[in-house]
Amino acid sequence: MALLLFALVACQAPAPTSEPDTAAPLQDIPSKAGTPQHVFVINLENKSYDSVWGSNSSAPYLSGTLRSRGVLLKNYYGIAHNSLPNYLAQISGQQPNIDTEQDCRTYTAFNATGTGPEGTLQGNGCLYPQETQTLAGQLTAQGKTWKGYMEDMQQPCEHPVLGEPDNHGHATPNDMYSTHHDPFVYFRSITSSPDCAKNVVNFSTLADDLKSVDTTPNLAYITPNLCHDGHDATCADGSRGGLGAVDSWLKAQVPAILSSPAFLQDGMLVITFDETDGGTVGPSKGDQGSPAGGAAGGRVGALVISPFSTAAASSDQPYNHYSTLATIEDLFHLPRLGLAADPGVKTFGSDVYRSGT
Repeated sequence: MALLLFALVACQAPAPTSEPDTAAPLQDIPSKAGTPQHVFVINLENKSYDSVWGSNSSAPYLSGTLRSRGVLLKNYYGIAHNSLPNYLAQISGQQPNIDTEQDCRTYTAFNATGTGPEGTLQGNGCLYPQETQTLAGQLTAQGKTWKGYMEDMQQPCEHPVLGEPDNHGHATPNDMYSTHHDPFVYFRSITSSPDCAKNVVNFSTLADDLKSVDTTPNLAYITPNLCHDGHDATCADGSRGGLGAVDSWLKAQVPAILSSPAFLQDGMLVITFDETDGGTVGPSKGDQGSPAGGAAGGRVGALVISPFSTAAASSDQPYNHYSTLATIEDLFHLPRLGLAADPGVKTFGSDVYRSGT
């Protein structure tokens, strides 16, 4: 299961108390009014709200240093177990199906049996039909730019052969890329386009892209490898994983994002987790505190950092991954896709952005 040093870093996550502080220091983020136009999303893996954001968190950089820079969404939920449906929700609004809930261990074509009220497809399978819309396609049509930055991806747009097993579900010492943490390769509209090889790329390319506003995409969707996202408690190379690896990776990578020209001009960084561990769930549909679209992935929380947000703030508004999609679509004046179009879905508002944005 399941946006400094910009080389692909090794999975080294010693205890925070013994680790030398080699990360670039965080600079102050000048406050301003406006609307985010460069969105960075970092997805991490399988941790509950309390384990990440509680007083005993083993990720002090995330829960302390970064937390002091942004707005903590206390009631942010995953929409399903296992990982893949949560990633797909963020870029398409599609609902879970039997195959995606099993992380598409075999890369099958989606067999559609109908259409839901919000335009979601009913049926089962992994690779969605050509006509299935995505946030990536919406941005391209609007003249905006996007990229998926996948750590340890061996070649651009890497994905299984249709009908064959996915051999990137588990890490090896030399390859910790996970297909089911890369939502872009589950849509024919992307994999059949030259945009896939151009835009779904190794994480190491982000360093150069951050150098100027013009080279930074409007959406930078960042997936660490299976060690650095906290998925594996012990990494494939034998080093320690979990939240310790998450914290070390964020400490090495996030300062370059927050100091980049695009972020300082009009950026927003969202850091969240796909789902909780242990299969825990949030409030049921219709219950008080349940976000539209569901909370079956459990409460994970999310942190939003932006020049347009108040530092060290928090929000109790219920959100989920459909809320993130709807928020990004609203920022770029795009129609909401799938379950993000549910009238009950809340987008980041005055609880996240300062008055005047």
